Amino acid sequence: MRFSTVHFLVMLCLVSRVRSFIPRHSRVAGSRFRTLSASTETEWTTNKVRSTFVEFFEEQDHVMTPSSPCAPLNDPTLLFTNAGMNQFKPIFLGQVDPNSPLASLKRACNSQKCIRAGGKHNDLEDVGRDTYHHTFFEMLGTWSFGDYFKEEAIDMAWKLLTEVYKLNPDRLYATYFEGDENVGEDVEAKEFWLKYLPADRVIGCVAADNFWEMGDTGPCGPCSEIHYDRIGGRDASALVNADDPDVIEIWNIVFIQYNKDEKGLAQLPQKHIDTGMGLERLVSILQNQSSNYDIDAFQPIFNKLAELSKVGPYEGKLGEEDVTVKDTAYRAISDHIRTLSFAIADGAVPNNEGRGYVLRRILRRATRYGQQILKAPPGFFQELIPTVVDTFGEAYPELVEKQDLITEVIAEEEQAFSNMLDRGIKYFSELEAGVKADGGDVVTGDKAFYLYDTLGFPIDLTELMAEEAGLSVDVKGFANEMEAQKKRSRAARASAKSGGAPQLELIAEQTAALSDSGVLATDDSFKYRWDVELPATVMSIYGPDGFLEKGSAAQPGDFVGLVLDKSSFYAEAGGQEADLGTLRILNEAGDVVGSFDVRDVQSFGGFLLHSGFVEEGSLEVGAVVNCRVDYDRRRQVAPNHSMTHVLNAALREVLGDSVDQRGSLCNDEKLRFDFSYKKAMNIDQLRKTEEICQKVVADSLPVTAKTMSLAEAQEIDGVRAVFGEVYPDPVRVVSVGDDTSIEFCGGTHVSNTAEAEAFVLVEETAVAKGIRRISAVTRDAAVQAKKEGDKYEALVAEVEALGVDTPDLDKQAGAVRKDVDAAFISAVVKAELRARIEGIQKKANEAKKAALAQRVDKIMNVVKQDVEEAIAAGRKTMVMNVDIAADSKASQKITNAVKKIAPELAFLGLSEEEAGSGGKLMAFALVPDSAVETGLKADEWIRATLEVCGGRGGGRPGNAQGQAPQCSDVEAVVAAAENFADSKVSSGVQ
Repeated sequence: MRFSTVHFLVMLCLVSRVRSFIPRHSRVAGSRFRTLSASTETEWTTNKVRSTFVEFFEEQDHVMTPSSPCAPLNDPTLLFTNAGMNQFKPIFLGQVDPNSPLASLKRACNSQKCIRAGGKHNDLEDVGRDTYHHTFFEMLGTWSFGDYFKEEAIDMAWKLLTEVYKLNPDRLYATYFEGDENVGEDVEAKEFWLKYLPADRVIGCVAADNFWEMGDTGPCGPCSEIHYDRIGGRDASALVNADDPDVIEIWNIVFIQYNKDEKGLAQLPQKHIDTGMGLERLVSILQNQSSNYDIDAFQPIFNKLAELSKVGPYEGKLGEEDVTVKDTAYRAISDHIRTLSFAIADGAVPNNEGRGYVLRRILRRATRYGQQILKAPPGFFQELIPTVVDTFGEAYPELVEKQDLITEVIAEEEQAFSNMLDRGIKYFSELEAGVKADGGDVVTGDKAFYLYDTLGFPIDLTELMAEEAGLSVDVKGFANEMEAQKKRSRAARASAKSGGAPQLELIAEQTAALSDSGVLATDDSFKYRWDVELPATVMSIYGPDGFLEKGSAAQPGDFVGLVLDKSSFYAEAGGQEADLGTLRILNEAGDVVGSFDVRDVQSFGGFLLHSGFVEEGSLEVGAVVNCRVDYDRRRQVAPNHSMTHVLNAALREVLGDSVDQRGSLCNDEKLRFDFSYKKAMNIDQLRKTEEICQKVVADSLPVTAKTMSLAEAQEIDGVRAVFGEVYPDPVRVVSVGDDTSIEFCGGTHVSNTAEAEAFVLVEETAVAKGIRRISAVTRDAAVQAKKEGDKYEALVAEVEALGVDTPDLDKQAGAVRKDVDAAFISAVVKAELRARIEGIQKKANEAKKAALAQRVDKIMNVVKQDVEEAIAAGRKTMVMNVDIAADSKASQKITNAVKKIAPELAFLGLSEEEAGSGGKLMAFALVPDSAVETGLKADEWIRATLEVCGGRGGGRPGNAQGQAPQCSDVEAVVAAAENFADSKVSSGVQ
């Protein structure tokens, strides 16, 4: 069975060892908070516990591997890093690049920043309710990759806990896998533990507790947990894994020794150790605190929060004792500010998608707790950031470096939600009262969706508020509302994903099988050569159902992946799409007897998998092929990649050194570059950036590549590396010119910037809060974009040359604006043209206003004359079509004049926006009190008048107005107005 990306998502969600710091028991009521003071504080601060762990394992020849970002920006399979093993995924899956530092790693240790919120493992709902759940936590971890195994792992764990941390051995218990019908008892682990513990404290447990699996398939193995009895002086063996709050699991040691597939379990070629121990849990034991929230790391946050709260300090109450939910709020907020601070420092930002929406939910949850429960002022949450930085900045300097960014992002998010919070709380309070008044206890799905869609309340926040009010939420009804809203977009996404070829992937089982069969990693050094037809041998054929057996052949139409001994194809990496092309199948005489269409190339553990369809002939292991890369396509890709480097350097020159790359895409159509920046670039910044890139092209700078040791490369002045990226050793360094750009890069590039021919920046837009994206083109696409820009510049110039009195000048300019908006041209040129068009429209509108003012003056004379004639004739009502271009200010002038000249005259004016166009028609009416008393009311008069042309209006009996979007027969409207007036006044009055 093939282990897919989907499987790996499941794998990460099922990593059972991360429960090492989160017990399975329910919340505990009645706990009391004990503040650490100078007299009670132990020597084991959080910082010391962390550093002692690392130092101990460094002495055991482990390499301290820095924590990976808690928001893995380069791993789309993960919302957040939820275990220390995440960064070692390539090793466990057998996909590590032979040149990567991971390839030579045998032992490792660290304290990993982890977030458990969103996805299958989601602790968000429990945070604050008890003493041990967190969305952010630190995982102390150790690893052995094919080096030591069970005995050494157990020995080291025992020594650290009892001799270094000096935990009482009499309070420690160990579990091991007792075996089942699939796997026998883990006798080895049991015997190793019996060296240290009596038999009654070495406990066999079932697979649910002591057998670890990545997912339905993949690496797996038994594990051994170390439990600690907080009370001591008793036999607590019956309480191990029994959800007792005082007998807690502190460390989980996983023995990864099997691979699981549809056939069952098989021994892995290499056995690994993967351990995890929650830092907060361990510190609580060493500081003799019953709650994780009572340790030293949380006290500064609690103290600062108490200064901001109006309901008193933290008391440590739980469950029913926490009647006001005050202490729940303290715990939740202190957890959430850590999560947001670390996540933003690592490059994630709150937004409406994926991990960004999880962070937004967490922030809004904290904001609601603070303002509603703790009565803290709006903006309180950002006030906690300096405390977090002071507490954790020494161990994690990225918090210090990014403090301003963290503050800015949280402040903006907090303010945005605070503006809606009062409305949401008021709406929910009214909703609660209504539900209870009706004898109900459920918030309906549509109401929950209104809170979500209109007031910005995530569903879990609504559920939390409902629970506090003794209500529940119709989550299914909410989901139905959400489904209806997203139906079309989901269908579009599904359509985009359908119809594609299957994705082939090699994991540990497949890469190990290749190695065991003597297949060497693919020699891909030829990928940097151009216009070569490289002969290669098919070493293995892999399909959706696994490897093809010896003697079997892939036939025309089969979609398979080929592993070759060598290849000139570039495998997708570093944002550059893979090469496409053809493999020509040769017979023994060297004649072409078939072809294979290469649709994708990926690297797994150094093995290049060329995926595609057999077009002609057949393929079997041992076949000889000629690699024919589509070099014409690569010639479109390479300049885009090289100019991405130049763009990176240009942005840093224009925007400053704080700009960091956040992703890229280079293919044969365009280049796309994501970078950290807080706001949209203005036109001057865009122009300067584009000009720098264009000058580099014009200067014909050489583009060179040199391979050197990673340590040597890191010492190069000005070298750039992508945030969160792991680079091989040795590493390839690509330079543009002498010092224009120097970056680590394994991609294919031009030899000279002149090969790009041209460069045009076509778009700058937001990807997420604090992340911008630039799209640009080179070569033919850039040349064409320049020509299009010239064409539209000439067109705008033509419109600019027209006189301001030109009929419909504003409409002509508007039509050109639409064309410019849709044009594929430079973003700089587009912005400039838009500004010029707006200038044309402004002049045209000013000319129209001036002409209208003159026309109104003439019309006023006509109106005065007609009104005076009507009064002289003894008329009580008057309907008049006035040529004021449906201008509301002009209509006000007319009504004021009529009221002054003939205060007892009921007047209704009509005006077309453009005479005879059949377009918009405006109506306005003025009725004196005497006429209102006889039954003629302005609002009714307007409605009856406009009804004949589908218009609407309103107002008061004395004055009203309205309009119709279209009117082709103004005379009919005039007649309707006159007839209505006649019907309301006494007969004989005209």
